[in-house]
This record gives sequence, structure tokens and C-alpha cells, in this order.
Amino acid sequence: MISFDKIEVVNRLNKDFVYETLLNYGVHYDKTWIYDKIHHEINQFCSAHSLQQVYIDMFDQIDETMKEAIQRDCTRYAPGIEIISVRVTKPNIPVSIRRNFELMEEERTKALIAIERQKVAEKEAETQKKIALSEAEKNALVSKILMQQMLTEKDSSKRQQQIDNEMFLARERALADANYYRITKEAEANKLKLTPEYLELRFIESIANNTKIFFGEKIPNIIMDQRLIRNHLDSV
Repeated sequence: MISFDKIEVVNRLNKDFVYETLLNYGVHYDKTWIYDKIHHEINQFCSAHSLQQVYIDMFDQIDETMKEAIQRDCTRYAPGIEIISVRVTKPNIPVSIRRNFELMEEERTKALIAIERQKVAEKEAETQKKIALSEAEKNALVSKILMQQMLTEKDSSKRQQQIDNEMFLARERALADANYYRITKEAEANKLKLTPEYLELRFIESIANNTKIFFGEKIPNIIMDQRLIRNHLDSV
């Protein structure tokens, strides 16, 4: 057996239905449609549900269930009565049973705490995993950027070396062309210089530069005929 210390029913009688309600049910209309009715509905509710449901699982629904049940019959048989609210106190149960419920609640609370701890641990593990994954992705991205930078630097160095080689080859080619051009022009100039008059002049200058003075009893005789020299050069 369980008992409820107190059940409060807040109600109101519509002034338009006062005469009809008092005529049909008297001044103690609330005893018929509220006081006796609430006892009946509580008994019906407890009969249809287990102690676990009444005391714990569905206790938060009793107020609204009682309000709807009383208002339903009042609306049908005494329409002037309006049920505003119903408040039911926690039922009294035997001490041994209450202790069992308390132990069960403690165990349920421990289980819920364990579940929540497990969820927290899983969440932390998931967070750590995401952090590690993010760190790995960041390191991979940094490595990729560094590798790309190294490749770019090597490519730039290779390109610079190639440009330097091309500049060196171009400079050497230009020097070779200039030297060839100089030699060619000198050869052409020398070719233009090799005229009979120029050769004769050079011959005379050579003879003049090699003039020797002899002293003694016998002096060599030298006969120079420029025409003979010119003929000899022409034949050569």
C-alpha cells in the first residue's frame, strides 16, 4: 500500500454556470466532482501501473493525467467547473521498498556516471585523434611546402647555371668571332699591302737597316740593281 499525503486541485466555477451547478449538485459540488473524483482517479492510475512507474518512472506525469481526467468528466456533467491545476505529492512507500529504490537509484546513478565518463573518455580520445590527425596533416603540408621550396630553389639554381653557361658560350663565341674577324681583316690588309712598290720599299728599308761598314785592305763589292730585284720578287 502507498499513500499520498496531499493532493491539491485548483479549480474555478464559471459565474454563468453557478445557478445550474448549485441546483444540480448543491454547494458541495466540489466534493462530488473533485474530492471524490481525485481519489477515484488516483486509485485507477495506481492500479494500472507498477510501483516503479508510480514512484519513479511516471511520477512527473501524474499531475497532468489527473487534471485531464477530472476536467474530462466535469466538462461532460458539470461544464461550469474549470480545473486549473493539480499538484500531487510524492507517495509514501514502505521503508524497505524505498531503500531498495534508493539503492537502485544509486546504482543507476553510478551507471549513468560511468556511461558519462566513458563518453567523456571517448570524446577526449576522439579529440586527441583529431588533434594528432590535424598535426600530422599540418606537418605533411609543411614538408610538402619545404620540398616544393627545395625543388624550386634547385630548379632556379639549375636555370641560373644554364643562363650562366649560355652567357659564357655567347661571350666566348663573340670573342672567337671578333678574333676571327680581326685576323681576317689583318690578312686582307696585309694582302692589300703586298704590292711591288711596298715590297721594294720594305727591301730598301731592310738593306738600309742592315748596312755594314767594312774596314781593311779588301772591301766587298756590292751591286744593287732595283729592276733585277723587282723582277726576282715578281717571279717569286
